[in-house]
Amino acid sequence: MSVLVYIEHAEGSVKKTSLEAVSYGKALSDKLSFGEVVAVALGSISADELGKVGSAGASKVIHVNDNKLNEGIIQAHADAVAQVYNQVGAGTLVLAKSSLGDAVAARLAVKLNAALVSNVVELPDNTSGYKVKRSIYTGKAFAETVVTADHKILAVKKNAVDLKTDGTAAQVEEVTLSIADANFATKITSTDKATGEVLLPEADIVVSGGRGMKGPENWGMIEDLAKELGAATGCSKPVSDIGWRPHHEHVGQTGVKVAPTLYVAVGISGAIQHLAGVNSSKYIVVINKDPEAPFFKAADYGIVGDAFEILPKLTEAVKAQK
Repeated sequence: MSVLVYIEHAEGSVKKTSLEAVSYGKALSDKLSFGEVVAVALGSISADELGKVGSAGASKVIHVNDNKLNEGIIQAHADAVAQVYNQVGAGTLVLAKSSLGDAVAARLAVKLNAALVSNVVELPDNTSGYKVKRSIYTGKAFAETVVTADHKILAVKKNAVDLKTDGTAAQVEEVTLSIADANFATKITSTDKATGEVLLPEADIVVSGGRGMKGPENWGMIEDLAKELGAATGCSKPVSDIGWRPHHEHVGQTGVKVAPTLYVAVGISGAIQHLAGVNSSKYIVVINKDPEAPFFKAADYGIVGDAFEILPKLTEAVKAQK
C-alpha cells in the first residue's frame, strides 16, 4: 500500500509546503511500514523540477501534463488525483493544507470514501487504533482525531513537520488521464494576485507593521528589512482600514492567516484578532516602544524601543551578516 502526495506548484517551482507534505508522507510510510511514496503533479512543470521532489522523500512522481489543469479548477484536480490514487493502489493521501488543497481534499474524501483530517501537526499514533493530532481554534489548542476508515486523507499544516532534504532524485512518469469535460465546466474569468516579490501565503518570513509606523510614508523601513530578509510584507487591520497599505497585506483572523518560520511585528499592539492570524508562526519577534503591549506575551523575542531607531540598525545588521 503506497502513500500518494498531491503536489502544488507555482511559477515553475514546487511549493515548499508540498515538499513538507512529501517529507511527512515519507515519515508516515517509514513508521507504518507502507510502500513507496508517490507524488502526483498536475499541469505544466518541468521534469527536472519534479525530480527534486525526491530529495523530500518521494521515489516517483506521476505527472499529468495537461494544460487544462494549469488553472487549478478544483473539480478537475480532484478527478485527476482520484484516478492516480486508485491506479497506484494508495491507502493514504497526503497534501499541504492550503486554499486549493482544502477544496480538493474535501471532494476527494467523497470520491474515495475516505476520512479527512486537516491541520495535521504530527505523525499518527497507532499504538491503539489510529489517532491524528491536529491544530484547532486557530492554533490555540490541539485535538486528537480517531480515524477508522480504510482510506485516509491527511492535510498537513505549514511548518508543522521537518523538511527532508537528503533523498535522491525521483523518477518522473508522465501519464495521460481521461478527465470528463464536466469537470472543466467552471471557468476562471480573471485572477487578481497580490503584488510583491514574496507573497504572504507562501512566505517563510513576514515583516508586518502597525499604526506605530505613524504613516504610509514610513513604510520604506518595513520594506527595506523585508527585502534584506527575503520576506513578505504585511500589516495590521487598522493600517489597511485607513488606507496606509492595501487590504491584501492585512494579516489577522479576518485577513490573511500566515504560518511562517519567522514573523516580525513592528509597532503592532497585538490585538487578539491579529494574534489569531499569526500564532502558527514558528518564531515571533515583536518590536514596540510600549513594554505593556499584549504582543510581547506571545513573542519568542521582543525589543522594547522606538521602531524608527531599531529598524535601520536591524536592517544594517542583516546586511552585514549577508
